[in-house]
Amino acid sequence: MKIEGSVFKYGDNVDTDVIIPARYLNTPDMGELARHCMEDIDAAFASSVKPGDIIVAGRNFGCGSSREHAPASIKAAGVSCVIASTFARIFYRNALNIGLPILECPEAAEAIAKGDRVSVDFDTGKIVDETTGKVFSAEPFPPFMQDLIRAGGLAAYMKTIE
Repeated sequence: MKIEGSVFKYGDNVDTDVIIPARYLNTPDMGELARHCMEDIDAAFASSVKPGDIIVAGRNFGCGSSREHAPASIKAAGVSCVIASTFARIFYRNALNIGLPILECPEAAEAIAKGDRVSVDFDTGKIVDETTGKVFSAEPFPPFMQDLIRAGGLAAYMKTIE
């Protein structure tokens, strides 16, 4: 499975409160969550992100509360992958549970710039900054995780194996 998109770049310790502010957590509408995704750290994000785009960030992305709304709002906004130096563990698990691909790659997180075009091959873990030509390696997803992501998350995946 391969994806390609333009990069939105963020720093270290991006917490769930800036990914989706608590004032919007009372809506079950994914479209509404997407419209407010990242607004407290990047007011232009929701109006600029295009389906397939990629978030690249520093250390500890998704720290803070354990709300599933954070990865869900990112996915609903159209982001195809998040690449970071490291992720908060609960965010990591929540992202995979809802089918949002995330990759840890400190070298890519440091080198890739805002606006770069990046491609990711989930079979090999190869990350290519198409803008600069630099190539990075992340741990590839095992086949069952790719199936889980393609299914749209853990709940949908479980229905396919019943």
